[in-house]
Amino acid sequence: MRKRAGYSIAFLAFVMVLTAGVGRAWAYFTTYASAQGGITIELGNETEIEETFSSWTKHLTITSDADSEPVYVRARAYGSGRYPLEYSGTGWQAGDDGYYYYNEILPGGGSTSELLVGIKGVPDKEIENGTTFNVVVIYESTPVMYHEDGTPYADWNVVLDNGASESGSAQKEGE
Repeated sequence: MRKRAGYSIAFLAFVMVLTAGVGRAWAYFTTYASAQGGITIELGNETEIEETFSSWTKHLTITSDADSEPVYVRARAYGSGRYPLEYSGTGWQAGDDGYYYYNEILPGGGSTSELLVGIKGVPDKEIENGTTFNVVVIYESTPVMYHEDGTPYADWNVVLDNGASESGSAQKEGE
């Protein structure tokens, strides 16, 4: 009888030791931790548009910050629709989506060649001093991506920087 009692006590002690850690193990699997806050990551991929306006033409140049990674650039102008816009410039190519794409990768600190956006068909007699109009230029940059074989490409779904500019007070030449 004593042996049975001894075995029972030993078995009971063994079971208690085994079950003592179950509560902690269960808590481990149901516990979670939450975090709050954030950190701002500066990619250093910013561009800036410079423009001048003369003789019914906008002269646009896009410059990348000195510490920027290489980017691709595109631009598009919008007018009132009354007078057509005509694009020209070395190194720029028309896309199917209405944007004009700079043909080269723009390195950090680099500038595009000049993109000219001419406003055509504006008759001198219709423009009075103080008449205003807007030609808005939208431009975007995207980082240079690389295919597996190392050839660069642009993914315009990943826009890093974009902006807009607008101008103008229409005045007759010489006034």
